[in-house]
Amino acid sequence: MNKNQWITQLQLEPHVEGGYFRRTYQSDYMHESIPHTTGSRYLMTSIFYMLTNENPISYFSLNRSDIMHYFHIGSPLTYLIVCHDGQLERVRISNNPLAGERLQLLIKGGFWKAAILETGEFSIISEAVSPGFDYADMALVTKQDMEARCPQLWTELRDYIKP
Repeated sequence: MNKNQWITQLQLEPHVEGGYFRRTYQSDYMHESIPHTTGSRYLMTSIFYMLTNENPISYFSLNRSDIMHYFHIGSPLTYLIVCHDGQLERVRISNNPLAGERLQLLIKGGFWKAAILETGEFSIISEAVSPGFDYADMALVTKQDMEARCPQLWTELRDYIKP
């Protein structure tokens, strides 16, 4: 199937970070006392997420929850992860572990992340978020954030900050 058929089949919608998504699961259970949140959160949520050659960037964001990314189909995605100490890590997820690609990738809460589809028509992954995703726990990283926290990375990462 091509990217448009996948978007239709999976009922994907545009995502604020870039690309497309659809929530596929939220736990029946909620938790009231999660330290980094205000209010209750589902114990876990999950989405389909897709980048395309027309929307090849998932712009830098920060989520307070841990997110496990699972590769499904399409071209590899390169993740840029900025750790608490300002160090940059690059990780590729896809289906070729012999080439150093991972089938799944955990990004801990509080780390900045961006994803790039460098080649191909599309890539489809799933994300499982625990505690469950809530927009109140997510923020897009700004130019000011990047320049303040990691000025040494600004020129390398500026294209992955949402304009």
